Amino acid sequence: MLDWLKKWYANKFSDPQVVTLFLLLLIVFLSIYWLSGILAPVLVAIAFAYLLEWPVVKLQRLGLSRAISTISVVATFVGVACLILMWIIPLVWYQGRNLLRDFPQMLAQSKAYLLELPASFPDMVSTEQINVLMHSVDEHLMAFGQNMLSLSLASIVDLVALLIYLVLVPLMVFFMLKDKATLTASFLQLLPSERKLISQVWHEMNLQIMNYIRGKMLELLIVGAASYAVFAFFGLNYPLLLGVLVGVSVLIPYVGAAVVTLPVAIVALFQWGLTPEFGYLMLAYGIVQALDGNILVPLLFSEAVDLNPVFIIIAVLFFGGLFGFWGIFFAIPLASLVKATIKAWSTRVHIVEDMSSIK
Repeated sequence: MLDWLKKWYANKFSDPQVVTLFLLLLIVFLSIYWLSGILAPVLVAIAFAYLLEWPVVKLQRLGLSRAISTISVVATFVGVACLILMWIIPLVWYQGRNLLRDFPQMLAQSKAYLLELPASFPDMVSTEQINVLMHSVDEHLMAFGQNMLSLSLASIVDLVALLIYLVLVPLMVFFMLKDKATLTASFLQLLPSERKLISQVWHEMNLQIMNYIRGKMLELLIVGAASYAVFAFFGLNYPLLLGVLVGVSVLIPYVGAAVVTLPVAIVALFQWGLTPEFGYLMLAYGIVQALDGNILVPLLFSEAVDLNPVFIIIAVLFFGGLFGFWGIFFAIPLASLVKATIKAWSTRVHIVEDMSSIK
């Protein structure tokens, strides 16, 4: 067994470029894992820089300089984002406050419905089971309230950090776009001169990450707007709040759509009960989700996603556990990176083995 491991290691890691690639990936992963809190604004800036690179390149092709293109794109993006947030945040805040106001009534309705279950289904549910369930729910609600209180006490520090990010992130995005060539050249100087394998993986992943981030932002806007339109058309309570939740849920592949369906169904159930209106709304919402999964996602991510859904879910769980939100957001690119690395590694090893056999 030991001899087999030595032989496998010698065959797979005899090429210095393979070793360099794995050491570079290991350093990057460990840096993000240990310094994710410090690097958070940098990661945000990188994501936005990838998002805005495409319009900057388009303006350059029209004859504008890199600096003018960057200024125009960043200024337009920041202005539009501020206008949208100034419109959405107050409405979402108002609807969220209404939801918290109506929550005790919704909880009372739930308890009344649960207390009727033993009489309706005596062979399946007992009064003791319902009492235990309601006691458990009350305990979880108390714990949630305490967590929200502690969160509100720390909100001043979080607000200061948010204000710092609102200044730092646009500046970093601007200089990342404007000085892209200089920053790339400086990074390449840190790498060894023989980096064909690293370049192969990087060129493949660079295009995939750019397409993925741009596609995710478009998907978020389209699905969120379509969901809001459906909720508003049917007269569902808190339509913008739920539409924003549905839009944000696309950042978590597969899992997000399943999780966000629960609050939509609960709000509709408490508003209408088991009526035709409830069924029509859930049918329309299901159509939005089906169109997203079967038409919009293949259209936006045809070049960025070539992975089995099982691997994507595993990547969400694994990288989300390691890196939190950013691991979830970049789960598909990271899984694609692993796939591209294994593919490049296997190809490189076979080439080296063939050259050795020829000699």
